[in-house]
Amino acid sequence: MGKKYTIGVDFGTQSGRAVLVEVDTGREVATAVKEYPHGVMDEYLPDGKTKLEPDWALQHPQDYLDVLAETIPAVLKEAGVSNEDVIGIGIDFTACTMLPIDKDGTPLCFYEEYKSHPHAYVKLWKHHAAQDEANRLNQIAAERGEEFLQRYGGKISSEWLFPKIWQILNEAPEIYERAAKFIEAADWIVLQLTGQEKRNSCTAGYKAIWHKRKGYPSKDFFRALDPRLENVVDEKLSRDIYPIGTKAGEITEKAARLTGLKPGTAVAVGNVDAHVAVPAVGITEEGKMLMIMGTSTCHMLLGKEEKMVPGICGVVEDGIIPGYMGYEAGQSCVGDHFEWFVKNCVPPAYVQEAKEMGISIYRLLAEKAQKLAVGESGLVALDWWNGNRSVLVDVDLTGVIVGCTLLTKPEEIYRALIEATAYGTRMIIETFEEHGIPIYELYAAGGIAEKDPFMMQIYADVTNREIRISGSPQAPALGSAMFGAVAAGKERGGYDSIVEAAKVMAKVKDTVYRPIPENVKMYDRLYAEYKILHDYFGRGANDVMKRLKEIKRQATAAK
Repeated sequence: MGKKYTIGVDFGTQSGRAVLVEVDTGREVATAVKEYPHGVMDEYLPDGKTKLEPDWALQHPQDYLDVLAETIPAVLKEAGVSNEDVIGIGIDFTACTMLPIDKDGTPLCFYEEYKSHPHAYVKLWKHHAAQDEANRLNQIAAERGEEFLQRYGGKISSEWLFPKIWQILNEAPEIYERAAKFIEAADWIVLQLTGQEKRNSCTAGYKAIWHKRKGYPSKDFFRALDPRLENVVDEKLSRDIYPIGTKAGEITEKAARLTGLKPGTAVAVGNVDAHVAVPAVGITEEGKMLMIMGTSTCHMLLGKEEKMVPGICGVVEDGIIPGYMGYEAGQSCVGDHFEWFVKNCVPPAYVQEAKEMGISIYRLLAEKAQKLAVGESGLVALDWWNGNRSVLVDVDLTGVIVGCTLLTKPEEIYRALIEATAYGTRMIIETFEEHGIPIYELYAAGGIAEKDPFMMQIYADVTNREIRISGSPQAPALGSAMFGAVAAGKERGGYDSIVEAAKVMAKVKDTVYRPIPENVKMYDRLYAEYKILHDYFGRGANDVMKRLKEIKRQATAAK
Protein backbone atom coordinates (compact mmCIF):
# COMPACT_ATOMS: atom_id res chain seq x y z
CA MET A 1 0.00 0.00 0.00
CA GLY A 2 1.40 3.42 -1.01
CA LYS A 3 1.64 6.54 1.13
CA LYS A 4 -1.64 7.96 2.42
CA TYR A 5 -2.29 11.65 2.98
CA THR A 6 -4.73 13.90 4.76
CA ILE A 7 -5.53 17.58 4.21
CA GLY A 8 -6.16 20.28 6.80
CA VAL A 9 -7.66 23.62 5.81
CA ASP A 10 -7.31 26.46 8.30
CA PHE A 11 -9.59 29.45 7.71
CA GLY A 12 -7.99 32.44 9.47
CA THR A 13 -8.92 36.12 9.73
CA GLN A 14 -7.14 37.30 6.57
CA SER A 15 -6.55 34.11 4.59
CA GLY A 16 -7.10 30.38 4.33
CA ARG A 17 -4.38 27.76 4.08
CA ALA A 18 -4.32 24.11 3.16
CA VAL A 19 -1.63 21.66 4.25
CA LEU A 20 -1.09 18.17 2.86
CA VAL A 21 0.24 15.78 5.51
CA GLU A 22 1.61 12.23 5.45
CA VAL A 23 -0.64 10.13 7.67
CA ASP A 24 2.06 7.78 8.98
CA THR A 25 4.64 10.46 9.91
CA GLY A 26 2.87 13.81 10.28
CA ARG A 27 5.31 15.27 7.73
CA GLU A 28 3.87 18.35 6.02
CA VAL A 29 4.41 17.75 2.33
CA ALA A 30 2.90 20.88 0.81
CA THR A 31 1.18 24.11 1.86
CA ALA A 32 -0.84 26.69 -0.07
CA VAL A 33 -2.24 29.99 1.18
CA LYS A 34 -4.98 32.12 -0.36
CA GLU A 35 -5.60 35.68 0.84
CA TYR A 36 -9.32 36.47 1.02
CA PRO A 37 -10.07 38.74 -1.95
CA HIS A 38 -12.56 40.78 0.13
CA GLY A 39 -10.41 40.66 3.29
CA VAL A 40 -12.08 41.93 6.47
CA MET A 41 -14.85 44.38 5.63
CA ASP A 42 -14.99 46.89 8.48
CA GLU A 43 -15.69 50.14 6.61
CA TYR A 44 -17.64 49.38 3.42
CA LEU A 45 -19.46 46.51 1.73
CA PRO A 46 -18.06 45.28 -1.61
CA ASP A 47 -20.43 47.68 -3.43
CA GLY A 48 -18.10 50.46 -2.22
CA LYS A 49 -20.96 52.68 -1.09
CA THR A 50 -22.67 50.92 1.83
CA LYS A 51 -20.82 52.24 4.86
CA LEU A 52 -20.50 50.09 7.97
CA GLU A 53 -20.90 51.44 11.48
CA PRO A 54 -18.06 51.28 14.06
CA ASP A 55 -17.20 47.85 15.53
CA TRP A 56 -18.46 45.96 12.47
CA ALA A 57 -16.33 43.20 10.92
CA LEU A 58 -17.77 41.24 8.00
CA GLN A 59 -16.52 38.73 5.45
CA HIS A 60 -17.66 37.37 2.11
CA PRO A 61 -18.37 33.60 2.00
CA GLN A 62 -17.26 33.43 -1.63
CA ASP A 63 -13.72 33.94 -0.33
CA TYR A 64 -13.97 30.69 1.63
CA LEU A 65 -15.05 28.76 -1.47
CA ASP A 66 -12.13 30.32 -3.36
CA VAL A 67 -9.78 28.98 -0.66
CA LEU A 68 -11.11 25.43 -1.20
CA ALA A 69 -11.00 25.77 -5.00
CA GLU A 70 -7.42 27.08 -5.13
CA THR A 71 -5.43 25.71 -2.18
CA ILE A 72 -6.47 22.05 -2.29
CA PRO A 73 -5.57 21.47 -5.99
CA ALA A 74 -2.38 23.51 -5.35
CA VAL A 75 -1.07 21.23 -2.57
CA LEU A 76 -1.87 18.08 -4.57
CA LYS A 77 -0.08 19.49 -7.59
CA GLU A 78 2.95 20.72 -5.64
CA ALA A 79 3.42 17.34 -3.95
CA GLY A 80 2.59 15.31 -7.07
CA VAL A 81 0.04 13.39 -5.00
CA SER A 82 -3.02 11.77 -6.55
CA ASN A 83 -6.42 12.45 -4.96
CA GLU A 84 -6.73 8.65 -4.77
CA ASP A 85 -4.21 8.73 -1.92
CA VAL A 86 -5.97 11.42 0.17
CA ILE A 87 -8.03 9.62 2.82
CA GLY A 88 -9.53 12.56 4.68
CA ILE A 89 -9.93 16.31 5.11
CA GLY A 90 -10.51 18.39 8.24
CA ILE A 91 -11.23 22.10 8.50
CA ASP A 92 -10.99 24.69 11.24
CA PHE A 93 -12.29 28.22 11.39
CA THR A 94 -12.19 31.38 13.46
CA ALA A 95 -15.23 31.53 15.75
CA CYS A 96 -17.82 32.71 16.29
CA THR A 97 -17.86 33.54 12.58
CA MET A 98 -21.47 33.11 11.46
CA LEU A 99 -23.75 33.70 8.51
CA PRO A 100 -27.43 33.60 7.53
CA ILE A 101 -28.26 31.01 4.86
CA ASP A 102 -31.40 29.91 3.05
CA LYS A 103 -32.73 26.36 3.17
CA ASP A 104 -30.35 24.99 0.54
CA GLY A 105 -27.32 26.52 2.27
CA THR A 106 -26.91 29.58 0.04
CA PRO A 107 -25.62 32.63 1.97
CA LEU A 108 -28.13 35.48 1.79
CA CYS A 109 -25.44 37.88 0.56
CA PHE A 110 -25.21 35.83 -2.66
CA TYR A 111 -28.67 37.11 -3.64
CA GLU A 112 -28.82 40.30 -5.69
CA GLU A 113 -31.49 41.81 -3.41
CA TYR A 114 -29.22 41.51 -0.33
CA LYS A 115 -25.86 42.52 -1.80
CA SER A 116 -26.05 45.93 -0.15
CA HIS A 117 -27.42 44.65 3.14
CA PRO A 118 -24.69 44.38 5.83
CA HIS A 119 -26.63 41.84 7.92
CA ALA A 120 -26.73 39.40 4.97
CA TYR A 121 -22.95 38.87 5.12
CA VAL A 122 -20.72 36.77 7.36
CA LYS A 123 -20.17 38.32 10.79
CA LEU A 124 -16.52 37.67 11.57
CA TRP A 125 -15.44 36.65 15.08
CA LYS A 126 -14.26 40.18 15.81
CA HIS A 127 -17.55 41.84 14.88
CA HIS A 128 -18.21 43.70 18.16
CA ALA A 129 -21.31 45.64 17.14
CA ALA A 130 -23.59 43.30 19.10
CA GLN A 131 -22.23 44.53 22.43
CA ASP A 132 -25.59 46.08 23.42
CA GLU A 133 -27.23 42.70 22.89
CA ALA A 134 -24.48 40.93 24.82
CA ASN A 135 -24.84 43.35 27.75
CA ARG A 136 -28.60 42.81 27.82
CA LEU A 137 -28.21 39.02 27.55
CA ASN A 138 -25.76 39.00 30.46
CA GLN A 139 -28.00 41.21 32.58
CA ILE A 140 -31.10 39.04 31.98
CA ALA A 141 -29.16 35.79 32.49
CA ALA A 142 -27.74 37.13 35.78
CA GLU A 143 -31.16 38.32 36.99
CA ARG A 144 -32.65 34.92 36.22
CA GLY A 145 -29.75 33.08 37.86
CA GLU A 146 -29.00 31.12 34.67
CA GLU A 147 -26.36 28.55 35.61
CA PHE A 148 -24.78 28.53 32.14
CA LEU A 149 -23.31 31.98 32.83
CA GLN A 150 -20.73 30.57 35.26
CA ARG A 151 -19.38 28.14 32.65
CA TYR A 152 -18.36 31.15 30.58
CA GLY A 153 -16.65 33.10 33.33
CA GLY A 154 -19.77 35.11 34.17
CA LYS A 155 -20.26 36.82 30.81
CA ILE A 156 -21.27 35.95 27.26
CA SER A 157 -19.17 37.85 24.70
CA SER A 158 -20.48 40.08 21.92
CA GLU A 159 -18.30 37.93 19.64
CA TRP A 160 -20.56 34.91 20.18
CA LEU A 161 -23.54 33.52 18.32
CA PHE A 162 -26.63 34.70 20.19
CA PRO A 163 -25.69 38.39 20.52
CA LYS A 164 -24.96 38.39 16.77
CA ILE A 165 -28.28 36.71 15.95
CA TRP A 166 -30.15 39.10 18.25
CA GLN A 167 -28.48 42.08 16.61
CA ILE A 168 -29.78 40.86 13.23
CA LEU A 169 -33.27 40.45 14.69
CA ASN A 170 -33.16 43.95 16.22
CA GLU A 171 -31.67 45.81 13.27
CA ALA A 172 -32.79 43.75 10.27
CA PRO A 173 -35.84 41.62 11.14
CA GLU A 174 -36.36 40.99 7.41
CA ILE A 175 -32.98 39.20 7.24
CA TYR A 176 -33.82 37.23 10.38
CA GLU A 177 -37.12 36.13 8.78
CA ARG A 178 -35.55 35.35 5.41
CA ALA A 179 -32.75 33.22 6.92
CA ALA A 180 -33.66 29.53 7.11
CA LYS A 181 -30.67 29.03 9.41
CA PHE A 182 -27.83 30.82 11.11
CA ILE A 183 -24.70 28.71 10.90
CA GLU A 184 -21.05 28.83 11.96
CA ALA A 185 -18.76 29.26 8.95
CA ALA A 186 -16.96 26.05 10.05
CA ASP A 187 -20.22 24.10 9.74
CA TRP A 188 -21.13 25.88 6.50
CA ILE A 189 -17.87 24.70 4.90
CA VAL A 190 -18.60 21.12 6.04
CA LEU A 191 -22.08 21.53 4.51
CA GLN A 192 -20.47 22.64 1.22
CA LEU A 193 -18.14 19.61 1.25
CA THR A 194 -20.59 16.90 2.35
CA GLY A 195 -24.04 18.27 1.51
CA GLN A 196 -24.95 17.69 5.18
CA GLU A 197 -25.47 20.08 8.05
CA LYS A 198 -23.38 18.64 10.87
CA ARG A 199 -22.89 21.22 13.61
CA ASN A 200 -19.76 20.70 15.69
CA SER A 201 -19.61 20.45 19.48
CA CYS A 202 -16.69 22.89 19.71
CA THR A 203 -18.36 26.02 18.32
CA ALA A 204 -21.70 25.01 19.87
CA GLY A 205 -20.09 24.62 23.29
CA TYR A 206 -17.76 27.62 23.30
CA LYS A 207 -19.72 30.13 21.24
CA ALA A 208 -23.41 29.12 21.40
CA ILE A 209 -24.01 28.29 25.09
CA TRP A 210 -24.59 24.59 24.34
CA HIS A 211 -23.80 21.95 26.98
CA LYS A 212 -23.25 18.26 26.27
CA ARG A 213 -25.58 17.18 29.07
CA LYS A 214 -27.98 20.12 29.29
CA GLY A 215 -28.26 21.29 25.69
CA TYR A 216 -29.07 24.94 24.95
CA PRO A 217 -30.56 27.42 27.45
CA SER A 218 -34.34 27.08 27.89
CA LYS A 219 -37.01 28.57 25.63
CA ASP A 220 -38.06 30.61 28.67
CA PHE A 221 -34.66 32.25 28.73
CA PHE A 222 -34.80 33.13 25.03
CA ARG A 223 -38.34 34.44 25.47
CA ALA A 224 -37.11 36.62 28.35
CA LEU A 225 -34.53 38.11 25.98
CA ASP A 226 -37.10 38.78 23.26
CA PRO A 227 -40.42 36.99 22.61
CA ARG A 228 -39.39 36.61 18.94
CA LEU A 229 -36.37 34.54 20.05
CA GLU A 230 -38.36 31.94 22.01
CA ASN A 231 -37.92 29.23 19.35
CA VAL A 232 -34.62 30.44 17.90
CA VAL A 233 -32.86 27.10 18.48
CA ASP A 234 -35.50 24.97 16.76
CA GLU A 235 -36.30 27.47 14.03
CA LYS A 236 -32.88 28.85 13.13
CA LEU A 237 -30.24 26.46 14.53
CA SER A 238 -30.31 22.72 15.28
CA ARG A 239 -30.22 20.54 18.37
CA ASP A 240 -28.17 17.90 16.54
CA ILE A 241 -24.59 18.51 17.63
CA TYR A 242 -21.75 16.23 16.55
CA PRO A 243 -18.61 15.70 18.66
CA ILE A 244 -15.28 16.76 17.23
CA GLY A 245 -13.25 13.78 16.13
CA THR A 246 -16.22 12.26 14.31
CA LYS A 247 -16.85 11.96 10.60
CA ALA A 248 -19.30 14.50 9.17
CA GLY A 249 -19.70 12.79 5.82
CA GLU A 250 -17.90 12.39 2.52
CA ILE A 251 -16.92 14.63 -0.36
CA THR A 252 -19.89 14.97 -2.75
CA GLU A 253 -19.66 15.07 -6.56
CA LYS A 254 -20.20 18.85 -6.40
CA ALA A 255 -17.46 19.31 -3.76
CA ALA A 256 -15.15 17.06 -5.81
CA ARG A 257 -15.51 19.43 -8.76
CA LEU A 258 -14.75 22.39 -6.51
CA THR A 259 -11.73 20.92 -4.68
CA GLY A 260 -10.25 18.24 -6.92
CA LEU A 261 -10.71 15.68 -4.14
CA LYS A 262 -12.19 12.28 -4.83
CA PRO A 263 -15.91 11.77 -4.10
CA GLY A 264 -16.22 9.62 -0.98
CA THR A 265 -13.18 11.16 0.79
CA ALA A 266 -13.89 11.37 4.54
CA VAL A 267 -14.68 14.82 5.96
CA ALA A 268 -14.24 15.54 9.68
CA VAL A 269 -16.74 17.54 11.72
CA GLY A 270 -15.61 21.19 11.76
CA ASN A 271 -13.52 22.70 14.53
CA VAL A 272 -12.18 26.01 15.88
CA ASP A 273 -8.72 27.17 14.81
CA ALA A 274 -7.31 27.51 18.34
CA HIS A 275 -8.76 24.30 19.73
CA VAL A 276 -7.60 22.13 16.86
CA ALA A 277 -3.99 23.20 17.45
CA VAL A 278 -3.87 21.50 20.88
CA PRO A 279 -3.39 17.92 19.61
CA ALA A 280 -1.07 19.27 16.88
CA VAL A 281 1.53 20.04 19.58
CA GLY A 282 0.88 16.69 21.24
CA ILE A 283 -1.14 17.96 24.22
CA THR A 284 -3.60 15.23 25.16
CA GLU A 285 -3.49 15.58 28.96
CA GLU A 286 -4.01 18.21 31.67
CA GLY A 287 -1.56 20.77 33.12
CA LYS A 288 -0.23 22.06 29.78
CA MET A 289 -1.49 25.34 28.34
CA LEU A 290 -1.23 26.13 24.65
CA MET A 291 -1.07 29.77 23.53
CA ILE A 292 -1.99 30.25 19.89
CA MET A 293 -0.39 33.59 19.20
CA GLY A 294 -1.41 35.67 16.23
CA THR A 295 -3.44 38.86 15.81
CA SER A 296 -5.04 37.72 19.07
CA THR A 297 -4.07 34.91 21.46
CA CYS A 298 -6.16 31.94 22.55
CA HIS A 299 -5.16 30.02 25.66
CA MET A 300 -6.24 26.38 25.63
CA LEU A 301 -6.09 23.98 28.55
CA LEU A 302 -7.39 20.51 29.43
CA GLY A 303 -8.86 19.53 32.78
CA LYS A 304 -10.54 16.49 34.31
CA GLU A 305 -13.29 18.36 36.16
CA GLU A 306 -15.68 21.15 35.22
CA LYS A 307 -14.64 24.13 37.37
CA MET A 308 -16.07 27.63 37.22
CA VAL A 309 -13.34 30.15 36.44
CA PRO A 310 -14.21 33.86 36.26
CA GLY A 311 -13.54 35.61 32.97
CA ILE A 312 -12.65 32.55 30.90
CA CYS A 313 -14.23 32.09 27.48
CA GLY A 314 -15.71 28.74 28.42
CA VAL A 315 -15.35 25.19 29.65
CA VAL A 316 -16.76 22.52 27.36
CA GLU A 317 -16.82 18.77 27.84
CA ASP A 318 -15.04 17.10 24.88
CA GLY A 319 -14.48 20.63 23.54
CA ILE A 320 -10.84 20.05 22.62
CA ILE A 321 -9.98 16.39 23.27
CA PRO A 322 -12.69 13.76 23.86
CA GLY A 323 -12.78 12.71 27.52
CA TYR A 324 -11.51 16.03 28.93
CA MET A 325 -12.95 19.37 29.88
CA GLY A 326 -11.57 21.92 27.44
CA TYR A 327 -10.92 25.37 28.90
CA GLU A 328 -10.44 28.47 26.78
CA ALA A 329 -9.32 31.98 27.65
CA GLY A 330 -7.98 34.67 25.38
CA GLN A 331 -6.51 38.07 24.63
CA SER A 332 -8.15 39.97 21.80
CA CYS A 333 -5.14 42.11 20.96
CA VAL A 334 -1.61 40.73 20.50
CA GLY A 335 -0.22 40.84 16.96
CA ASP A 336 -2.84 43.52 16.25
CA HIS A 337 -1.24 45.55 19.05
CA PHE A 338 2.21 45.55 17.49
CA GLU A 339 0.86 46.15 13.99
CA TRP A 340 -1.03 49.23 15.22
CA PHE A 341 2.16 50.59 16.74
CA VAL A 342 4.30 49.93 13.66
CA LYS A 343 1.73 51.46 11.30
CA ASN A 344 1.02 54.56 13.37
CA CYS A 345 3.90 55.40 15.69
CA VAL A 346 7.27 54.52 14.16
CA PRO A 347 9.36 57.44 12.83
CA PRO A 348 10.55 57.40 9.18
CA ALA A 349 14.19 57.16 10.32
CA TYR A 350 13.50 53.72 11.81
CA VAL A 351 11.75 52.53 8.65
CA GLN A 352 14.76 53.72 6.65
CA GLU A 353 17.21 52.00 9.02
CA ALA A 354 15.33 48.70 8.74
CA LYS A 355 15.35 49.03 4.95
CA GLU A 356 19.10 49.65 4.86
CA MET A 357 19.70 46.64 7.11
CA GLY A 358 17.43 44.51 4.93
CA ILE A 359 15.23 43.48 7.88
CA SER A 360 11.59 44.08 8.80
CA ILE A 361 10.62 47.01 10.99
CA TYR A 362 9.41 44.49 13.61
CA ARG A 363 12.83 42.88 13.67
CA LEU A 364 14.57 46.25 14.02
CA LEU A 365 12.33 47.27 16.94
CA ALA A 366 12.89 43.88 18.62
CA GLU A 367 16.69 44.22 18.24
CA LYS A 368 16.64 47.70 19.77
CA ALA A 369 14.21 46.67 22.53
CA GLN A 370 16.33 43.63 23.37
CA LYS A 371 19.22 45.89 24.39
CA LEU A 372 17.09 47.38 27.19
CA ALA A 373 17.27 45.91 30.68
CA VAL A 374 13.99 44.75 32.21
CA GLY A 375 12.30 47.85 33.62
CA GLU A 376 14.73 50.27 31.95
CA SER A 377 12.02 51.93 29.85
CA GLY A 378 10.13 53.04 32.95
CA LEU A 379 6.91 52.08 31.19
CA VAL A 380 4.00 49.79 31.89
CA ALA A 381 1.10 49.33 29.46
CA LEU A 382 -2.32 47.69 29.43
CA ASP A 383 -3.00 45.38 26.49
CA TRP A 384 -6.59 46.46 25.81
CA TRP A 385 -6.30 48.18 22.43
CA ASN A 386 -9.04 45.82 21.20
CA GLY A 387 -10.92 45.39 24.48
CA ASN A 388 -10.31 42.63 27.05
CA ARG A 389 -11.42 39.07 26.44
CA SER A 390 -10.08 37.42 29.62
CA VAL A 391 -10.44 37.84 32.48
CA LEU A 392 -12.56 41.00 32.42
CA VAL A 393 -14.66 40.15 29.32
CA ASP A 394 -15.22 43.77 28.33
CA VAL A 395 -14.80 45.03 24.76
CA ASP A 396 -15.28 48.63 25.87
CA LEU A 397 -11.88 48.78 27.59
CA THR A 398 -9.07 50.57 25.74
CA GLY A 399 -5.29 50.92 25.84
CA VAL A 400 -3.01 52.68 28.33
CA ILE A 401 0.72 53.42 28.50
CA VAL A 402 2.03 54.85 31.77
CA GLY A 403 5.43 56.42 32.28
CA CYS A 404 6.16 58.19 28.98
CA THR A 405 8.55 61.15 28.98
CA LEU A 406 10.11 63.34 26.29
CA LEU A 407 12.99 60.84 26.24
CA THR A 408 10.81 57.76 25.61
CA LYS A 409 11.90 55.96 22.43
CA PRO A 410 9.81 53.84 20.03
CA GLU A 411 11.60 50.62 21.02
CA GLU A 412 10.75 51.29 24.68
CA ILE A 413 7.06 51.59 23.85
CA TYR A 414 7.27 48.53 21.60
CA ARG A 415 8.81 46.51 24.42
CA ALA A 416 6.18 47.78 26.90
CA LEU A 417 3.42 46.64 24.53
CA ILE A 418 4.98 43.16 24.27
CA GLU A 419 5.32 43.00 28.06
CA ALA A 420 1.68 44.09 28.44
CA THR A 421 0.51 41.07 26.44
CA ALA A 422 2.72 38.80 28.56
CA TYR A 423 1.21 40.29 31.74
CA GLY A 424 -2.25 39.63 30.31
CA THR A 425 -1.32 35.98 29.83
CA ARG A 426 0.04 35.78 33.38
CA MET A 427 -3.25 37.22 34.67
CA ILE A 428 -5.08 34.39 32.86
CA ILE A 429 -2.72 31.71 34.24
CA GLU A 430 -3.08 33.00 37.80
CA THR A 431 -6.87 33.09 37.51
CA PHE A 432 -6.94 29.42 36.40
CA GLU A 433 -4.61 28.37 39.22
CA GLU A 434 -6.58 30.28 41.87
CA HIS A 435 -9.61 28.22 40.82
CA GLY A 436 -7.95 24.84 41.07
CA ILE A 437 -6.65 24.23 37.55
CA PRO A 438 -2.86 23.81 37.62
CA ILE A 439 -0.61 24.88 34.73
CA TYR A 440 2.91 23.42 34.70
CA GLU A 441 4.10 24.05 31.18
CA LEU A 442 3.35 26.47 28.37
CA TYR A 443 3.31 25.67 24.69
CA ALA A 444 3.09 28.26 21.94
CA ALA A 445 2.01 28.09 18.32
CA GLY A 446 1.42 30.61 15.55
CA GLY A 447 3.51 33.15 13.70
CA ILE A 448 4.79 35.02 16.75
CA ALA A 449 5.88 31.86 18.57
CA GLU A 450 7.64 30.73 15.43
CA LYS A 451 9.44 33.94 14.52
CA ASP A 452 10.04 36.01 17.65
CA PRO A 453 12.50 34.53 20.19
CA PHE A 454 12.76 37.91 21.96
CA MET A 455 9.04 37.95 22.70
CA MET A 456 8.95 34.29 23.76
CA GLN A 457 11.76 34.90 26.26
CA ILE A 458 9.78 37.81 27.74
CA TYR A 459 6.78 35.47 28.13
CA ALA A 460 8.93 32.84 29.86
CA ASP A 461 10.32 35.50 32.23
CA VAL A 462 6.96 37.14 32.98
CA THR A 463 5.12 33.83 33.59
CA ASN A 464 8.13 32.08 35.19
CA ARG A 465 7.44 28.95 33.15
CA GLU A 466 9.22 27.01 30.43
CA ILE A 467 7.73 27.45 26.97
CA ARG A 468 7.86 24.87 24.18
CA ILE A 469 7.17 25.79 20.56
CA SER A 470 4.98 24.03 18.03
CA GLY A 471 6.97 22.08 15.45
CA SER A 472 4.54 23.18 12.74
CA PRO A 473 4.33 26.76 11.50
CA GLN A 474 0.67 26.00 10.80
CA ALA A 475 -0.46 24.09 13.88
CA PRO A 476 -4.22 24.57 13.26
CA ALA A 477 -3.97 23.22 9.70
CA LEU A 478 -1.91 20.26 10.97
CA GLY A 479 -4.49 19.65 13.71
CA SER A 480 -7.29 19.74 11.14
CA ALA A 481 -5.39 17.28 8.95
CA MET A 482 -5.07 14.99 12.00
CA PHE A 483 -8.84 15.13 12.51
CA GLY A 484 -9.20 14.33 8.80
CA ALA A 485 -7.15 11.16 9.39
CA VAL A 486 -9.39 10.31 12.36
CA ALA A 487 -12.53 10.85 10.23
CA ALA A 488 -11.13 8.33 7.73
CA GLY A 489 -10.49 5.83 10.53
CA LYS A 490 -8.01 2.99 10.81
CA GLU A 491 -9.70 0.93 8.11
CA ARG A 492 -8.84 3.52 5.47
CA GLY A 493 -5.30 4.01 6.74
CA GLY A 494 -6.04 6.72 9.32
CA TYR A 495 -6.52 6.60 13.09
CA ASP A 496 -9.38 5.66 15.39
CA SER A 497 -8.85 8.55 17.83
CA ILE A 498 -7.16 11.95 17.98
CA VAL A 499 -4.98 10.70 20.87
CA GLU A 500 -3.65 7.92 18.61
CA ALA A 501 -3.11 10.40 15.76
CA ALA A 502 -1.26 12.82 18.09
CA LYS A 503 1.27 10.13 19.08
CA VAL A 504 2.46 9.96 15.48
CA MET A 505 1.55 13.23 13.77
CA ALA A 506 2.03 15.94 16.47
CA LYS A 507 5.19 18.07 16.46
CA VAL A 508 7.13 20.29 18.85
CA LYS A 509 10.53 21.90 18.27
CA ASP A 510 13.61 21.19 20.36
CA THR A 511 13.64 24.88 21.37
CA VAL A 512 12.66 25.51 25.01
CA TYR A 513 12.52 29.04 26.45
CA ARG A 514 13.50 28.98 30.11
CA PRO A 515 12.88 31.81 32.61
CA ILE A 516 15.95 33.88 33.59
CA PRO A 517 15.80 34.27 37.41
CA GLU A 518 16.89 37.94 37.64
CA ASN A 519 14.39 38.91 34.91
CA VAL A 520 11.65 37.01 36.74
CA LYS A 521 12.28 39.07 39.91
CA MET A 522 12.10 42.38 38.05
CA TYR A 523 9.01 41.34 36.10
CA ASP A 524 7.28 40.42 39.37
CA ARG A 525 7.61 44.09 40.36
CA LEU A 526 6.37 45.37 37.00
CA TYR A 527 3.50 42.88 36.94
CA ALA A 528 2.38 44.16 40.36
CA GLU A 529 2.05 47.62 38.77
CA TYR A 530 0.19 46.16 35.77
CA LYS A 531 -2.21 44.44 38.16
CA ILE A 532 -3.02 47.68 39.98
CA LEU A 533 -3.79 49.42 36.67
CA HIS A 534 -5.71 46.36 35.41
CA ASP A 535 -8.03 46.37 38.41
CA TYR A 536 -8.34 50.16 38.62
CA PHE A 537 -9.41 50.66 35.00
CA GLY A 538 -10.96 47.25 34.44
CA ARG A 539 -13.04 46.50 37.53
CA GLY A 540 -15.05 49.70 37.84
CA ALA A 541 -12.91 51.97 40.05
CA ASN A 542 -12.48 54.32 37.09
CA ASP A 543 -14.63 53.86 33.98
CA VAL A 544 -12.87 56.68 32.13
CA MET A 545 -12.40 54.49 29.02
CA LYS A 546 -16.14 53.96 28.68
CA ARG A 547 -16.90 57.63 29.27
CA LEU A 548 -14.41 58.58 26.58
CA LYS A 549 -15.98 56.08 24.18
CA GLU A 550 -19.38 57.66 24.82
CA ILE A 551 -18.01 61.18 24.24
CA LYS A 552 -16.40 59.91 21.02
CA ARG A 553 -19.68 58.36 19.88
CA GLN A 554 -21.58 61.60 20.51
CA ALA A 555 -18.93 63.70 18.79
CA THR A 556 -18.93 61.38 15.77
CA ALA A 557 -22.72 61.41 15.57
CA ALA A 558 -22.76 65.23 15.70
CA LYS A 559 -20.34 65.61 12.77
